[in-house]
Amino acid sequence: MHKIVNSHHFTRAGQLVAASTLAALLAACANSPMPAPVVDRTSTAGTAAAPLEPAPPGYYRVKRGDTLYRIALENGQSYRDVAAWNNIVNANQIEVGQLLRVVPPGADVNAGQGVTTTPVAPGSIQGQPLDQARPAGTPVPPAAAANTPPAGAAASAGTSAPVADGAMKLAWPATGQLLGKFDDKSNKGIDIAGKKGDAVLAADDGRVIHVGPLRGYGNLVIIKHNETFLTAYGHNDKVLVAEQSTVRKGQKIAEMGNSDTDRVKLHFEVRKNGKPVDPMRYLPPQ
Repeated sequence: MHKIVNSHHFTRAGQLVAASTLAALLAACANSPMPAPVVDRTSTAGTAAAPLEPAPPGYYRVKRGDTLYRIALENGQSYRDVAAWNNIVNANQIEVGQLLRVVPPGADVNAGQGVTTTPVAPGSIQGQPLDQARPAGTPVPPAAAANTPPAGAAASAGTSAPVADGAMKLAWPATGQLLGKFDDKSNKGIDIAGKKGDAVLAADDGRVIHVGPLRGYGNLVIIKHNETFLTAYGHNDKVLVAEQSTVRKGQKIAEMGNSDTDRVKLHFEVRKNGKPVDPMRYLPPQ
């Protein structure tokens, strides 16, 4: 006699197996997210990326990790100017491989300097009195002396003669112990110790071209002095000047802090045509 098997049990068992299998598939999918689409702008599928041409004089080729702010600093320019020359609306959006103009349109990039800026006219500077909030012991020459062109240099209204390397005479930007000296491999400037809130002073007359945070510098102020030199003041706690304002030699521009560093100090750089040089060559003896 044959045993009759209830088909209802087979149907129920099949449903349970199917349900278990579906649940396992769904769990696997949940644990394996779909990859985001990747757009490779430098190569096509299956084809090696062609090497990019070197940047011509007066231009810079963006590399991975670059920011517009640092590119501008390395080339002695205001990031706002670089953005304007390249029709960049958002300074935070640049692409690897992008070619950026880093000198003003019409500048003679083969003349050695490669950079032309509007000089600071003696009558256009507006700042607080030089003796206000200035640390004791920091000499500040008279305004007339600060605006006297170097001996032998020709200058006329509305023009600025190139500044000889040894003719740049800066004032100390802060008083305090010298913590770190210039080293073109590890330290692009000098570090001066102090207390939080100590005055940070403009090393010379100029125009403020950057105010804001920059990785490695904390709250940073950059002053453009002429077509050759700029100075940078890093790790500030409070900044007292605005971008595009003009400042006087010895004017208090910030207060010392420890932004993006492990102790209160001022990091001070001098850059000639965008390249860091030893600030001690331009500062008087302490």
